[in-house]
Amino acid sequence: MPYPSANQGSLQTQSQKHYGITSSISLALPKENDYVLTQKLIEALNPFEVFEEEEELQHRIAILGKLNNLVKEWIRDTSEIKNLPPSVIENVGGKIFTFGSYRLGVHTKGADIDALCVAPRHIERVDFFSSFCEKLKQQDEVRNLRAVEEAFVPVIKLSFDGIEIDILFARLALQTIPEDLDLRDDVLLKNLDLRCIRSLNGCRVTDEILHLVPNIENFRLTLRAIKLWAKRHNIYSNILGFLGGVSWAMLVARTCQLYPNAVASTLVHKFFLVFSKWEWPNPVLLKQPEDCNLNLPVWDPRVNPSDRYHLMPIITPAYPQQNSTYNVSASTRAVMMEEFKQGKSFYILGGSFCAVLY
Repeated sequence: MPYPSANQGSLQTQSQKHYGITSSISLALPKENDYVLTQKLIEALNPFEVFEEEEELQHRIAILGKLNNLVKEWIRDTSEIKNLPPSVIENVGGKIFTFGSYRLGVHTKGADIDALCVAPRHIERVDFFSSFCEKLKQQDEVRNLRAVEEAFVPVIKLSFDGIEIDILFARLALQTIPEDLDLRDDVLLKNLDLRCIRSLNGCRVTDEILHLVPNIENFRLTLRAIKLWAKRHNIYSNILGFLGGVSWAMLVARTCQLYPNAVASTLVHKFFLVFSKWEWPNPVLLKQPEDCNLNLPVWDPRVNPSDRYHLMPIITPAYPQQNSTYNVSASTRAVMMEEFKQGKSFYILGGSFCAVLY
């Protein structure tokens, strides 16, 4: 997987744009050696199977295409049953969106896919867990289908032709679902029930992160490296009080904003530099929080006393903004801070990413 050289002209243009809630720390352009080090970073990652082969990637794309077609068929059939006018049925739409590591472009070999089924207003959640479930069961490729309707975020779990997929459901207040629908649009949240808002949140946060980084490819490679490092140092777990995938993604995204022209080898180094010195509980924000006047609960320590006790706040960039690290305790934060400092020390001593991994 060769690393492409950056176009000097595009970098100059990019450096003039402002990213994040503060100005950048450095707008320095990469030197030739930075590209060499980035290629070495890729070579260091290769043995850990963090990159998917092209064949497996195409297999995932094909599966998502089949799933998308099934959703459209199901919505058309359900619309006919509900006696909608033929003119509406013809353009009713419906779509599968992805989020999480697959949408970010940092999934590893054999990883599952987080997906969201978006339907128009006349398709209800009960339809999703009944007739759509039945349609899925009829597919030869589907195995181990489980509907978890009473979960905090209701989900259908299944294996589709060997790939594990979790499918959430959101019903929008729209008559039809256009192909070019942008889920980042806050207006879509109006008149939705809380379960649909929760289901949309993963896609909205993932899309917003990708929108807020200066260079998506540099972000992806840096995040692959940091995720591998965190897993090998046993600090990749939201449940155990460390950080989950979206939190690591936001820390890397903030690093990219602070060094918008840097390539991945530099960004990994700067990641340890920035977060070994971060003065928690100052929050990590990718953009200024916006109030959409929809009266949804958002992270705001000025208003919510409980938010003042969060020790390592990393705030999701999509409304309603939430702290993704509410499970972090004083002890787990201390462990992570020590790991950040050790990572920084390895680089100061001239170590490579391989040295940081162990």
